[in-house]
Amino acid sequence: MSQVIAVIDFGSQYTQVIARRIRECQVFSKIYHHTTKAEQLRADGVIGVILSGGPSSVFAKGAPRPDPALFELGVPVLGICYGIQLMGHLLGGKVSRSTHREYGHGVLKIGKPGRLFAGLPKSLRVWNSHGDRLIELPPGFRAIGTTENSEFAAIEDIKRNFYGIQFHPEVFHTERGVEVVRNFLVGVCGAKQDWTTKDFIQHSIDTIRATVGKSRVILGLSGGVDSSVAAALIHKAIGRQLTCVFVDNGLLRKGERDYVEKLYAKHFRIDLRVVDASKLFLRRLKGVADPEKKRKVIGNTFVEVFEKSLKSVGHADFLGQGTLYPDVIESVAIGNNPAALIKSHHNVGGLPERMKLKLLEPLRELFKDEVRRVGTALGLPKEVVWRQPFPGPGLGVRVLGAISGDQLEILRNADAILQEEMMESGWYYKVWQSFCVFLPVKSVGVIGDERNYSYVIAIRVVESTDAMTADWTRLPYDLIQKISGRITNEVRGVSRVVFDVSSKPPATIEWE
Repeated sequence: MSQVIAVIDFGSQYTQVIARRIRECQVFSKIYHHTTKAEQLRADGVIGVILSGGPSSVFAKGAPRPDPALFELGVPVLGICYGIQLMGHLLGGKVSRSTHREYGHGVLKIGKPGRLFAGLPKSLRVWNSHGDRLIELPPGFRAIGTTENSEFAAIEDIKRNFYGIQFHPEVFHTERGVEVVRNFLVGVCGAKQDWTTKDFIQHSIDTIRATVGKSRVILGLSGGVDSSVAAALIHKAIGRQLTCVFVDNGLLRKGERDYVEKLYAKHFRIDLRVVDASKLFLRRLKGVADPEKKRKVIGNTFVEVFEKSLKSVGHADFLGQGTLYPDVIESVAIGNNPAALIKSHHNVGGLPERMKLKLLEPLRELFKDEVRRVGTALGLPKEVVWRQPFPGPGLGVRVLGAISGDQLEILRNADAILQEEMMESGWYYKVWQSFCVFLPVKSVGVIGDERNYSYVIAIRVVESTDAMTADWTRLPYDLIQKISGRITNEVRGVSRVVFDVSSKPPATIEWE
């Protein structure tokens, strides 16, 4: 991976989307904080730079700026939205506050296609989101595209290979935006489209073997996509030197433990140790109703159980984790923000320092969609690779309030029916998440001729691409009716089923 396209982050909500679009063009991208020095980019083999958008104005006090030496690296630069304004401001042009913020669709008229717009029509519907605009070009630049509100909506400096666009090509709202990105990568930067799943797997195997040598690796296997793909990749590289530990915390979905044992121990022949700590978790959770307290109890207990499991494994030098690129970016952006600790135990957070293990994170350069492709190439079944996200604290945050074993059993049985019907109807793989929530309130119902005073189950089904925003899914009424009927008839302890029609924001996906 000697070729790198650097995405300089100025706080845009679309920064990760830019990096993903570059990867979709089979070119490796990496996100850098705006304070990164130009020499670091040179050392990393950067062949092109993209300046992201951002919420700031170039006139704002403390507005983020890049290392000025970035423009002297001798590599192509593309400024997007805030990036074009910043480029214009720093290179001798003039930026002005717009009389009104330009947000939403606009029409880009392309005057000179050049390399950036090669093969594209003369008019494109594009997505804008900006309050400032360039009103005077820096020396060496010329305008190559205009919109109704900006005569410098697209600019270029052919000699230095500097480009700027006022719109966002990375979002789906922009017509043929990925082609604009590809033109910059291939046509301008000369990037080779060699970032493939096959190459990544082979590169990772070689790296894992060189890093680990003859040492042992321990990995906390949850059964989710990330830890499963990490386990499969590490196992392919070092075989029996990997030991996976699966902790049954009593907060798992129905049949989860048996499924994990059969798949990994029997099918993939991975050295899997199962630790049943369900009684310990439930005992410590007794009477704990606050969501954050529950998460902390679950996380701390997980760390303790995982730490003790090392005694049965023997000496290990490395801790394998399914850390993904968004996790890496988030940790850099958030720093020491305690909120980042909420899901830490899901990836065995905090263990390396306490257990003096070196980290092995083979997926830390990948986005979720890339992880799924790697998992498929490694032979993991579809039901694992395309499994819906499951919270680290498990059903502990899907039983509202204090938790009891009886409530967990009701929730497990109801959720199993929901998943079965989602699979049977073909809807499971069409949505981001579908799950049941146990509500600690009772409602009157009727079973036969008898009064039934029992609990309420809420069904939550959402569509999303990254969990940052989500919309509730409009399932067919017949399917909702079937799911509701089965739960109230088959799950003892449930008298009523409700369907959650809240979007994120303002609601969150999980209820706790």
